[in-house]
Amino acid sequence: MDPTRIILAGCWTALMLVYLLGDVLRIFAGDHVPGEIDGRPAPGWMWTTAALIMLVPIAMIVASLLLPAGPLRWTTILLSVGLVVLNLAGLPYKGLYDNLLIAVSLGLNVLIARQAWTWSTPTG
Repeated sequence: MDPTRIILAGCWTALMLVYLLGDVLRIFAGDHVPGEIDGRPAPGWMWTTAALIMLVPIAMIVASLLLPAGPLRWTTILLSVGLVVLNLAGLPYKGLYDNLLIAVSLGLNVLIARQAWTWSTPTG
């Protein structure tokens, strides 16, 4: 198997774990109010949207191992850039830990996009 695929799958896994760590810390730090997002009651569609966003790294782990290289390359770049934009739009967060984890996730997204961009065999 192409090592780039394994690197991408590993990076997407790390990104997913950073997102989950932020969620867990937010709960334990007391920065989360059940049923609210940004201090406002959240409708059901918003939770569905949040679930879809959190599914991106999970889907990309599988895609990194199964998709043909060409489509995988561009899907990886587009989704990584999209997640960077989404995370930047939410800054700053209440807790220092949250801002630190967002910075780490931004770095991982840049690494993921760069890895896909410089992939030397984008066919097959």
